Amino acid sequence: MLRPRSLRLRVLFAIAVAATLAAPVARAQADQRRLVTAATVTLASFLNDPEMTWLRLNLGRARAVMIAPEITKASIIVGGAGGRAVVVVHDSNTGRWAGPAFYTLATASIGLQAGIAVSEVVTLVMTEKGVNRLLSDSFRMGADVAIGVGPIEAGAQSHFVADIVSFSRGQGVYLGANLDGTVVSTADDWNQLYYGKRVQVTDILVRTNVHNDQAKGLLNVIAAGAKKSNDVRDGKKIAASALSFVVLFG
Repeated sequence: MLRPRSLRLRVLFAIAVAATLAAPVARAQADQRRLVTAATVTLASFLNDPEMTWLRLNLGRARAVMIAPEITKASIIVGGAGGRAVVVVHDSNTGRWAGPAFYTLATASIGLQAGIAVSEVVTLVMTEKGVNRLLSDSFRMGADVAIGVGPIEAGAQSHFVADIVSFSRGQGVYLGANLDGTVVSTADDWNQLYYGKRVQVTDILVRTNVHNDQAKGLLNVIAAGAKKSNDVRDGKKIAASALSFVVLFG
């Protein structure tokens, strides 16, 4: 029978071993966690912005959302832009949002500008084609999927057609950045670090085989925004139907 002192020492040793094993994992996930947190802040900021009416009204219609908290553009004759993004996908069967999965964004340009610009980008994926492209290893915006640029008129949802609609902002100023030509690629190494094992984006976004509790804040912000979006659009439909009834039979 173990004495209390021996038992206590064994428990302390077990705790120390567990902490030693967990520390490298926590350190390895640090960059991914920071990106998820930054993406949460960016999305919440966009949803609270009065200039983002179309985004708020149509978030509930989106099949997926891609958030890049920091896209850096550098240009000295030959330039380019790049950054990292997280993607969450809406499951129409369960009504839940799955993810996040990590991606990289990169584009090249040739010009006479010199300088560095930083912007944050929120992109709504509106079609099944757009989602399917996200599930591939990489795709090019504009070439493989049709892209629209926001802010967009609030009433445009009835006739505006694009696979993805992108909103960008740089230090509070709407840049209307055109992501045409940007290559979006899966970041398998980041996904592996964040979930602690080798995974594909389909495991994260379709099969939902893996989860990370740290992403709950991001998923909650998206779910709340989408619900509010649907409630507003449903309210407008009811109001329009009531008005039509009054016009026809009033």
